[in-house]
Amino acid sequence: MRVKKLLHTRMRVSNMEQTIAFYREILGLEVVEQKVSPRGSQLAFLAVPNSEELIELCSFPTSGPVQVQEDLVHLAFEVVDLDNTIQELQAKGVPITDGPTQASSGSRFIFIDAPDGYEIELIQRAPGVVIV
Repeated sequence: MRVKKLLHTRMRVSNMEQTIAFYREILGLEVVEQKVSPRGSQLAFLAVPNSEELIELCSFPTSGPVQVQEDLVHLAFEVVDLDNTIQELQAKGVPITDGPTQASSGSRFIFIDAPDGYEIELIQRAPGVVIV
């Protein structure tokens, strides 16, 4: 067996509206679909600019509270200008939890937290760098 492509990554969230607002207002992602699954989960699919893969948010309160383990998972997004991104985040009251840090490649990155404690890495790649 060989998979064809990555379609989406699912993240369970406590508060769908708050989480959608974060991804929409802070990162500029677009909600392309919202629905209720056959078992009653609230689902929202978010499109990321310049990417075919989606982020699926899932709220299913009967599963209990969402507990994100530290350093288990994070999403990484490329930004054009990290300094400008930092200014925009500060203007919106979003704290930077780590960084800015410069990698040996010359790329720079910071971390912020999404609702429920999911880490978000924002990376400005150095010219010619494909992977940080």
